Amino acid sequence: MISEARKRLIFALDVDNFEDAEQWVKRLSEKVGVFKVGKQLFTRCGPEVVHMVRGEGGEVFLDLKYHDIPNTVAKAGAEACRLGVRMFNVHALGGREMMEKTVAEVDALFPRGSKDRPLLLAVTILTSSTEQTLCEAGIERPVVEMVPRLARLAREAGMDGVVASPREVELIRQACGGDFVIVTPGVRPAFAALDDQKRVTTPAEAIAAGADYLVVGRPISAAADPVEAADRILEEMASALEKA
Repeated sequence: MISEARKRLIFALDVDNFEDAEQWVKRLSEKVGVFKVGKQLFTRCGPEVVHMVRGEGGEVFLDLKYHDIPNTVAKAGAEACRLGVRMFNVHALGGREMMEKTVAEVDALFPRGSKDRPLLLAVTILTSSTEQTLCEAGIERPVVEMVPRLARLAREAGMDGVVASPREVELIRQACGGDFVIVTPGVRPAFAALDDQKRVTTPAEAIAAGADYLVVGRPISAAADPVEAADRILEEMASALEKA
C-alpha cells in the first residue's frame, strides 16, 4: 500500500525560486507522486518549473485557481493541458458556464479517457476560510452547506473533482458519489503545527473519510528530517488505505 499512498501524496512546492524547487523534487521524488506548483513559484519561474518536475519523473498539480471570464479560464486550461500537468484547478465560485467552457476546451484537446488528459478540479472553499471569512465576503451560508453545493455544481459542469477541506469530504461523497475526485489540503499529521490552516484533519482521517489525494507542505518541509516526515505520512496513509 505504500506505493499506492505515494501516488496519492502531493507535496506543496511553496518556495520562491527554481533552485529550491528542484532540490525538493530531487529529495522527495521517491516519496511523493505529485508536486504542487502554486502561484508564487509559477509566477517566478513559469512553465520551466513544470518541465523540471516532469523531467525528474514527477507529476504536477498546477494550483493556479483560475477565476475569470469563461473564455479566459477555458483558454488557460488548454495551456495547462499542453504543459502536461496531472491536474489543475479553477474556482467553483466562477460559476457553471466558466467550468463548462473549460471542460469543453479540454475535451477538444484530450477527450475523456485519453491517456494524457489531466484531472479538472474545482476549488470549493479555501481551507483557510472560516464562517467569519465567508460572511465578510457576503456569503452567509455556512461552510458545510457551501462546499457540497459548489461540489455538485462542479460535477454538473463536467469537472472531474474538487479541492476541499478534509472535514467536508464525507459531505462531498454524499452529494457527488464515489467516483468524484477529492483533493484535500489542510492535512496535518499529529506531529505537525496547524500554521494558517483552520479546517484540518490527519492523513489517516482524510483517507478514511474518502479523500483521493492529500496535499502536504510544511509538515514535510519544516520537519527536522523531511524524508522521514514523508515516510511517516506515507505509512499513516497506507494503513488507512488498507482499512478503507
